[in-house]
Formats: sequence, structure tokens, C-alpha cells
Amino acid sequence: MTAHPHTPLPRLADILRRLPPSCGPVRLVAVDGHAGSGKSTFAGRLAEALGGAPVLRLDDIASHDRLFDWTRRLREQVLEPLSRGETAHYATYDWNARRFGPADRPLPPAPVVIVEGVGAGRLALRPRLAAVLWMDVPHEEAWQRGRRRDGAVQRDFWDGWEPEELQHFTGDPTRPFAHLLVRQSPEGYEVLPGPNVTLTEN
Repeated sequence: MTAHPHTPLPRLADILRRLPPSCGPVRLVAVDGHAGSGKSTFAGRLAEALGGAPVLRLDDIASHDRLFDWTRRLREQVLEPLSRGETAHYATYDWNARRFGPADRPLPPAPVVIVEGVGAGRLALRPRLAAVLWMDVPHEEAWQRGRRRDGAVQRDFWDGWEPEELQHFTGDPTRPFAHLLVRQSPEGYEVLPGPNVTLTEN
């Protein structure tokens, strides 16, 4: 897989489409990085470049009680149906009401499906991932962005989140296994080869 600085998103989308399927007929692409690193915005723009690819946001799967302990829920509600070529239906978490709704959010087995969120490239998921993209922003900078974005009302959440995230990435780091590093630039995004350069296009 070849990517160069300033790779335009349409080119990146074309690269991802040519990867071998990784979860049934789906090429599952992880967009991981620290909270506040710009994952959601980038994933949305990449989905547009892919012609409207579905995006699963891990904020919908995680919860206050299980900030990082959501692998089983993701596997049962999402990965197993997709691996059979079926539309997945999963429950989304309401962070204000602090409860999950019914399992009625559909996720079709599109050629490329993006999984976006902290921990998307974790070890337990990598066998099902066609590519791991890492938003290459240091955690201090990313957390400052996130705190500015969320304001004082989320201060207590961030105070609890930061040590939890640090503990997660200490025990299960993603960046060393990323196929591509994504950095924001004045021109948009720089897409660089990551530490793991083992991707093979069809």
C-alpha cells in the first residue's frame, strides 16, 4: 500500500477500496487516536470520499460504566452480522440519560465500513480490520482540544477520562500497529505510512 504526504482523500478512498475484505465482505477501517484528535471529523470526510460509507462511532457502543470494555458488545452486535454479510443492528448509548436504547441502529455490510473512536485499532479487533489509521496528535494537545470543545460542563468527565485513556493505550497501544498516520495540515490532511506497512491491495 502506497501513501504519500498530502494524499488527497479520494486517493486514500481508492486505496482502501482495493484492500482485501477483512470482515466477511466488508473492509473494516479503524480511525483511532486520542480523544480530541479529530477522529470524528476525519472519519466523516473519509466517508464522504468513499461515497457515503457507513461510520460506526464507538461513543455509541461505550458507556460511562464501560469506557473501554465494549469489545464483546461490538463483536456480538456488529462484527458477527457483518462477517455473515448481514446488516448489523446495534444499541446506542445515551450519554445524558446514561442508558442504552434498543438495538435498532442499522449498519449495512458496505464495501468499506469505518469504525471511529478511541481504541478502534485495539488488539482484539485487528484480525477483523483491513486498515488501521491513527490520528497523529500527541495526547496532551488532543486533550486540550477536547476540553476546549466540551467546555466546563464536561470537566469532571475529562478528569476521569484522561487516566483511563492513558491506561488503555499503555496496555494496548494502537500507534505501533497503524498502517497509516493522519496529520492535519493547512492543506487538509497529510497521510503518511505508519509503523505497520504490511497492507496489500487487491
